Amino acid sequence: MLEKFERHPLTFGPTPIEKLDRLSQHLGGKVDIYAKREDCNSGLAFGGNKLRKLEYIIPDAIASNADTLVSIGGVQSNHTRMVAAVAAKIGMKCLLVQESWVPHEDAVYDRVGNILLSRIMGAEVRLVDQGFDIGIRRSWEEALEEVKARGGRPYAIPAGASVHKYGGLGYVQFAQEVRAQEKQLGFAFDYIIVCTVTGSTQAGMIVGFAKDGRQRNVIGIDASATPVQTSAQVLDIATNTAKLVDLGTKLTMDDVVLLKAYAYPCYGIPSEETKEAIRLCAKLEGMITDPVYEGKSMQGMIDLVQKGFFPEGSNVLYVHLGGVPAINGYGYAFRNG
Repeated sequence: MLEKFERHPLTFGPTPIEKLDRLSQHLGGKVDIYAKREDCNSGLAFGGNKLRKLEYIIPDAIASNADTLVSIGGVQSNHTRMVAAVAAKIGMKCLLVQESWVPHEDAVYDRVGNILLSRIMGAEVRLVDQGFDIGIRRSWEEALEEVKARGGRPYAIPAGASVHKYGGLGYVQFAQEVRAQEKQLGFAFDYIIVCTVTGSTQAGMIVGFAKDGRQRNVIGIDASATPVQTSAQVLDIATNTAKLVDLGTKLTMDDVVLLKAYAYPCYGIPSEETKEAIRLCAKLEGMITDPVYEGKSMQGMIDLVQKGFFPEGSNVLYVHLGGVPAINGYGYAFRNG
């Protein structure tokens, strides 16, 4: 499906799949839970899912003769951290627009975690007082125009690398990788759990797993708190990606399974249940998840197991997308562990 697309290697290779035995047993032992460790996928600034996307975007950036990668996210954006890392790796400049997407309570929120790493890697970081939205942002467009005005050659990477024309390809490749690992394991996963905000990670999975009819087994856990907008964006990205890879299957909104019950109270703020899920996974498996993304998808998966959503005997793959550096911006929430 991806043979005609150039890929710039930024990751170590296939990410490991590990069984979460203690978590599985704690939740009753009727479902076997595994984790696909995208958080361990690279030596670039703690890695994460955005690198898998950027592997298919960077060749276009290089071919465009750009000298500056320009992207956008919240203050604790995992995506902007990865864009900064890739810019450093390939020798480009980097301008990052960091909007105020999260109402935070930590005084050092804009000086630790992801944004700290981006600054260390030499990115030009611009703080903008604008609220959360997964759509195209004017502040980002203005940053692109500014780079041009000062003689630079910008390359535009939208939030989450999601609505980029190649934004879904990385997680088509992910599905191919999982299928190869399933052959080694001797079984196929019945469900794949993934956190969703800007949409291209789930969209790429939908396209990739549609090849063997499992697109509706990809269970998105919404963390955007704007599920209608997010669902529409997932379908749009999936549709465009399906055309790119010549999938030959028409995708519909029925193929986008997005559960909206776990995003509360809003984007970037963990509920008490999210914090408990983070603690439980950490205490049982030593696996750290973050308050913005993986904690919410972990909460969702735990709740679904407890409610009997997955038939007994199911093999469930939890996709850990990375993002742990953001937890440093939530020291107050976890001040007692």
